Amino acid sequence: MSLTVSPAAIEKGQSTTLSWNTANASGVTIDNGIGTVESAGSRSISPASSTTYTARATGPGGNAVAEARVTVTAPRAEIPTLPPALPNDRFFAEKIKDIYFDYDQYSIREDARVTLMATARALNERPSIRVNIEGHCDERGSEKYNLALGDRRANSVKEFLVGQGISGNRIDTISYGKERNICEDHTEGCWQQNRRAHFVMQ
Repeated sequence: MSLTVSPAAIEKGQSTTLSWNTANASGVTIDNGIGTVESAGSRSISPASSTTYTARATGPGGNAVAEARVTVTAPRAEIPTLPPALPNDRFFAEKIKDIYFDYDQYSIREDARVTLMATARALNERPSIRVNIEGHCDERGSEKYNLALGDRRANSVKEFLVGQGISGNRIDTISYGKERNICEDHTEGCWQQNRRAHFVMQ
């Protein structure tokens, strides 16, 4: 009598094949829930733990016993597949947002603080990114005055980010005053859009 299992080692949840063959047997039984079987054959099994199967054959010449063992191992932990990293330009566009200022002011508003803290976290994630902070103003006031105000706005943003742990060597500033307005209507809503600090990736 012969009893084999192939493959002899599986992960929990997988199956293997138990095969047997006898000569001159009048009865064959296999333990561990299989029971009485034909004199030769095979069975797909999926034990939950390592198991030794014992087959017994009876016949005119006496009894025969054969054993086969299945080793069951725990499933291998799956390595999580990380999503592909965004290229720096897309990361910058998604994570780095402009902030806005009140009229004739360069102090950081509360809503802008929230935005800048998110910007600092993003810059910490990508230490290779360098930024240029542009200071902008609305159309009111002289060109000279607005250039100075835009400079103060850009530098107040830089100081905030440095205070959040971003190296000052990664940040440059420039003022455009009222030269580069993005809205040309003469309304407060339009002026508010122009009073901003704009980030550009270097």
